[in-house]
Amino acid sequence: MSQRTPHITHARRLLSLGMPLVGATLAGFLIHMTDTLMLGWYDVTALAASTVANGLWFVVFIVGAGFGHAVTPMVAEAVEQGDDVSARRITRMGLWLSIVFCFVAVALLWRGADLLRLIGQPEAVAVEGGKYLRIAILGFFPALAGHVMRSFLGAVQLTAVQLWITLAALVMNAVFNYALIFGNLGAPELGIEGAALASILTHTVQMGALMAYAQWKRPDLALFRRIWKPDAEIMARVFKLGLPVGGAALSESGLFTGSSIMMGWLGEVELAAHGIALQLTAVMFMFHVGMSNAATIRIGSHFGRRDGPEMRRTAEASFALSMVFGVFAIAIFLLLPETLVSLFVAPDEPQRGAVIALGAGLVMIAALFQFVDAGQVVALSNLRGMQDTNVPMWLAALSYWGIGLPAGYVLGFPLGFEGPGLWFGMTLGLAAAALFLTVRLLRQLARFDTTPPAGVRPG
Repeated sequence: MSQRTPHITHARRLLSLGMPLVGATLAGFLIHMTDTLMLGWYDVTALAASTVANGLWFVVFIVGAGFGHAVTPMVAEAVEQGDDVSARRITRMGLWLSIVFCFVAVALLWRGADLLRLIGQPEAVAVEGGKYLRIAILGFFPALAGHVMRSFLGAVQLTAVQLWITLAALVMNAVFNYALIFGNLGAPELGIEGAALASILTHTVQMGALMAYAQWKRPDLALFRRIWKPDAEIMARVFKLGLPVGGAALSESGLFTGSSIMMGWLGEVELAAHGIALQLTAVMFMFHVGMSNAATIRIGSHFGRRDGPEMRRTAEASFALSMVFGVFAIAIFLLLPETLVSLFVAPDEPQRGAVIALGAGLVMIAALFQFVDAGQVVALSNLRGMQDTNVPMWLAALSYWGIGLPAGYVLGFPLGFEGPGLWFGMTLGLAAAALFLTVRLLRQLARFDTTPPAGVRPG
């Protein structure tokens, strides 16, 4: 019988692989938060419009990002089996599917202002949000292609560079925003349109840097040679695995976007406070995203050897790490809610007090769902590493759209709890997802939970 790897060793390996991913994920989110901060300093209407418009952009983006997510476990499995040809083919077809999806995304969001009116947003928010989307949709391809390259680099365990590239992009985005939103450094004052243009420039630079690094570090894979050549078999495999991944992510992001839409029915101040609270919650969530991506890579490698005991230990270690961090997040949210929210609102903003008061209350509610939010993303990512995506997609849809959104609506409007009611509804949806997906993970692990053949090394 092979000696099994201790849990503490799995935790160390996850941290070693995952901390650069956490840093890169957090830096990537801070790029988006920079937009929110600067637009909040510029104008509350622009902040509210960017909150709901960005929500729509992200809902569409996350579906296409499923193809990039599929690249991670598939390439990790291929590399573990010594199949470099399949690793190359998978990555290429991930890029192909991203290109195809861009046309769908542009078609969906081209008339963004009309879409925002259709979902009940105030006219000023719809107009500003439409301006943002008309520009931001042009950034879908560099954003999706960059995501595919990050997934490839993670699968071959080249994660540190992602942090440095994303940190450089963070600085560039701040400079672009400073110039284009406010009209500094000789640039025109474009307001919310400047934020959209800054995002496109940043996504494009990141994509180019990631592609160049992948080619430099793994020239043996020849990722971009004859990239125009189609590969129907691999494309079908990436599509089959990636579409449910995108569907599950759509369900989760739909919960938050749907809540943003309903918050917009209450008013601009409520929507602005909601947007700030979401930003703060997402900052903490980036740890879980980065570590869960590391778990996908590690599980994918073990899955390539069909090593059930090591898969189980990796899953258990990933849950433990996220739960420990959840304690830290809860403490921050309960101790400093008003201080955190105030960072997003200009000192001379007439509605500053109202935004801070409401936002602080929402941040304290966010402390309630730290454990369940961590649990659902870790379970989902472990299942993805095992290339189990279809059933998790339906479990996510049931949790977020069958439980979370209806509960939020009932609590927020018929029962009259308004914004806090919407957030309690989100908490219920996340709790249901954590429960359902964890049960699914335990059942899947049980299928592989046997001693590996002699000679299989633990790792």
